[in-house]
Order: sequence, then C-alpha cells, then structure tokens
Amino acid sequence: MNSYRLSSLKQLCIAALIGITGVQAAQAKQVDLNVNLATPVMEADRKHNAFIKISLEGIKQEQSQTRIPANIAIVLDKSGSMQGEKLYHAKEAAIMALSRLNTNDIVSIVSYDSRVSVVVPATKVSNTTEISRAIHRIQANGNTALFAGVSKGANELRKFLDLNKVNRVILLSDGLANVGPSTPNELGKLGLSLAKEGMSVTTIGLGLGYNEDLMTQLAGFSDGNHAFVENAEDLASVFQYEFGDVLSVVAQGVEIQIRCKNGVRPIRVLGREADISDGMVSTRMNQLYSEQEKFIILEVEVPAQADTASVDLVDVDISYNDLFHKRNEKLSQTIAADFTRSKQKVDDAIDTKTYEAAAEQVANEFNRAAVEKRDQGDIQGAKSILQQSADYLDNLGQSLASPKLIEQKEEALQDADELDNEQEWSKKRKELRERQYKRSKQQSY
Repeated sequence: MNSYRLSSLKQLCIAALIGITGVQAAQAKQVDLNVNLATPVMEADRKHNAFIKISLEGIKQEQSQTRIPANIAIVLDKSGSMQGEKLYHAKEAAIMALSRLNTNDIVSIVSYDSRVSVVVPATKVSNTTEISRAIHRIQANGNTALFAGVSKGANELRKFLDLNKVNRVILLSDGLANVGPSTPNELGKLGLSLAKEGMSVTTIGLGLGYNEDLMTQLAGFSDGNHAFVENAEDLASVFQYEFGDVLSVVAQGVEIQIRCKNGVRPIRVLGREADISDGMVSTRMNQLYSEQEKFIILEVEVPAQADTASVDLVDVDISYNDLFHKRNEKLSQTIAADFTRSKQKVDDAIDTKTYEAAAEQVANEFNRAAVEKRDQGDIQGAKSILQQSADYLDNLGQSLASPKLIEQKEEALQDADELDNEQEWSKKRKELRERQYKRSKQQSY
C-alpha cells in the first residue's frame, strides 16, 4: 500500500474518531447526581439517625447549544390597590422582560381584577412593540380574582403546551384573593394540578397586603419560584432574575425514588413534600437549571452494625426529561456507610458540607414552627422554638467549626428578637416565609 493511501486511511480514521467523540459529546447527560452522607463513618454497635443529601445539578450549557424555548404567561394583578406606581412598575418590568425572549418563545399576557382579561393571547414573540403597547393599556380597577387569573394564564400555556418547552405562569399580586377560591389549600391544589401537566407557577408578592401562605403554596406545589417585593421599583430586577431561571432550564419532570436497604428506616424528607411508604421514598422536582444545585435531605434511622462493617443504606434512582435531546434519562447511585469503634475515624470522616446543608433544613423546620406559634399568639412559644434552633446551630457549628452555621444561629436569635413588634410583623412574616421557601427549594435569587 503506497504512502498516499496510508495517509488517506489515517485521515479517515481520525475523522471517524472525531465524529464518534462528537456524537458522545452531543449525547452527554444534562444532569449530575450526587448522593452524600453527612456521617459516612458511624460508631459501631448502636443505631443512628443520619442525613443523606440527594443532589442534582444541571450541567453548564455550552455556547453552541440552542436555548430551550419558553412558553410563558405573565399574569398581572390590576385590582384597585395596584393603582399608580405599583401597576406602572409592574408593566415596565413585564415589558423589559420581553427583551430576554426571542421568536422561538411564546408569551401571553393576562390581567385580572374582579374579572380576567387576556391582554395578549399566546403568541410567538415576534412583535414586541405591539405586545408592549397592549401591556401599557392595562388599567387598575376592581377586586382580586387571583385563582381565575392563574387558571386563565394556564389556559394560554395549554395552547402551545410542550413538555420540551419551559411552561411557566409568572403571577404578580399585591392583595388578598377575594373573588373565587382564595385559601392557600385551594391555590396549592391548583399548583399541584398544573405541575402534573408540566407547568410551574412563580409567584411575586408586592407590598404588604398579599397572602404569603397562599403565594408560597401555589409556587411550592408547582415547583416555581417565590419572591417578596416590598417596593415596586424593585420589580424589574426580580423579573430579570426570574427570566434568567426560565431561560436556563435543562431538565424537567424529575422523579426521585429512594429505596432503603438493610433495615434502614426513612424518617422524614426535609425541604420538599415526599411520600414515604414501606421503606420507599418518592418525590419530584419540576425543573433543573444550568449550573444550579437542587437537593433534598433524607433523614434515616440506621440500625446498629458490627465493627468494620460496610453497609448499603439506600439506592437512589432518578429519571428526568432531557430537554436538549428530547428523551428520558435515568441516573442511579447507592450510598453506603462504614462502621467502627474508633471515635477518631468517625470524626475525621464527617462530610461538613453535607452536614451544613442538612442543618440548614432542620433550622428551616424550626423557623416554620416558630411562625405557626406566633400566628397562634404565643410569642414566647415562638421565641423558645427559635432559641432551640439557635442552640442546635451553635452546638453543631462549634463541633464542625462551621462559620456558616454560627451565622445562621445569629440569624435565628435576631428573628426571635423581632417577633414582638406588632407593627412590623406583617413585613417580618413575609420575609420569613420567603426565606423558608428559598432555602427549601434552593432558589437562585
């Protein structure tokens, strides 16, 4: 074989290899799964409560990747209380957000007071000038038919509903729902039903007059975001953050199945709603974002094991819709613990980062309980719960030498000091609910 033919054959082989590598890169999974144990080495001969962190992170989008199309319904409260600066800034924020979209995206604009109006029916974002003009024409009047407004926004999404798009309602309201269904439970059920269709709802509460329980329930059950915006002029930045999330989704419909093994008993899931039955734990996330970590903390009871034993605790199975490749992907991982009679080995093996994440979620549960006590008028009871939280964070923070947990201890003590002020309680309660929500969902903004 002459040198020319050898050279040509070599070039063909290299080209084929590059082609195969390119296909592999194009088919790379969009999500990383990590399962970590706060105490990977445990003391032998006694049972333990242990924290397991199941973490999912969207892979960084390559510049060559085309962004996933968005299907967005912006639902604006235009009740009488929105008159003036509030509605002005709300409209400006919505118009500004349009500049983040392109002609592959779908947008609809819905406004509501006592009744609901479709200002801009679901359409491709090709004529932003006309959409902006329609938004400018919205005028404030009437009461707050919040449930109907969200439902109408969802109807607009359904016109172009596609599980390979990001389908989201963005709700802005400054007041209490007072027309139609109006309880947190009713709005939570609406959020859950929309999530089952592949939609999420982000709720933005403006000022001090809205119901934060209703807004967080609606967002939470659909796995959207939530924000408390005290001043209307801050709406533009919140919309920017929200659209940043919407336009960075890489996976949807994330199902998480955890099977406990070898006598391990699931106790509770921190941070998200979950079903626990016969050693199985099931939960879900609606969306995962590029370069953002989302996780749950599972607390389990681990039976006593002999010295030097190594025992599998749980199997974790994940399935999700890969939006870039339009296919379902699966990930699996098993986490095990080692057992020893050496306290030094136990201490040396502690996973500080995982323990900090678990402690933050435990403190978040203390915070929720304190708000409930305060709502019942038991201020001292609420303060006592926050003191328990501070003691827990302080003890663990000292043990782990964790500045992060010590800082959160100070936060709990400050929260306790601010429970007495009746005049400021409405604002403080909204701040607490927003913080609880963002920590449990690992919201990016």
